[in-house]
Amino acid sequence: MDKTEPPLLQVTGLSRAFGGVQAVDQVGFDLAAGEMLALIGPNGAGKSTTFNMVGGQLRPDAGQVLLGGVNTTGLPPRAIWRHGVGRTFQIAETFASLTVLENVQMALLSADRRIYRFWRPAGLHRPADALALLEQVGMQAQADRPCSALAYGDVKRVELAMALAHGPRLLLMDEPTAGMAPAERQALMALTRQIARERRMGVLFTEHSMDVVFGQADRVLVLVRGRLLAEGTPEQIQADARVQEAYLGAGFDVGAAA
Repeated sequence: MDKTEPPLLQVTGLSRAFGGVQAVDQVGFDLAAGEMLALIGPNGAGKSTTFNMVGGQLRPDAGQVLLGGVNTTGLPPRAIWRHGVGRTFQIAETFASLTVLENVQMALLSADRRIYRFWRPAGLHRPADALALLEQVGMQAQADRPCSALAYGDVKRVELAMALAHGPRLLLMDEPTAGMAPAERQALMALTRQIARERRMGVLFTEHSMDVVFGQADRVLVLVRGRLLAEGTPEQIQADARVQEAYLGAGFDVGAAA
């Protein structure tokens, strides 16, 4: 990460209310190219609302989102995707009946703005590029297996390859390790961290597993009741008395959270 460069993502004054409830109130932060930034907080803190405003699923009441200096505030998800934003979901979204390779080829079809036609198999589209993406996430050897036959941790790797198909500058990961065993989730996020460095791709992720947050994030943002309570390195956040009181609890131990 080169801190002398302008931030890849700049969020300022982001706010959103639902009825009389202020879910997010004047939240702002930056994200650098190649940086892993975790967004954490207790239930109801505004994490999902903030995340979805950046990704276009929700329109903010106020504030601004700049990606590479381009204003993407309020654009629909498809338009934001075209600006170079990828996304993975809490529940992995793959085509269970297709092979691992065909899933990535479907993502490449979308990236190329090609229409998938049932009489022209997706397997004909850029197989070498799809295999290269699978190699990057450690799934090339399982390219011919149907996604329905994979372990859940491997499905998440396929989803990651699909998210990378259009070469995003920013990757949004919503609870990426939900439902995974500790070793699997550390491996997935360590892989994501490596890819982010290699591609200079920024990663913003929400996560409840504190071992992942403090083991893989470069910086951490803590939301409480819709407002930004603290931000800093994992070490700074763990030592912050306000964060301990509002979320982590006194004497929090990362190892115990694994």
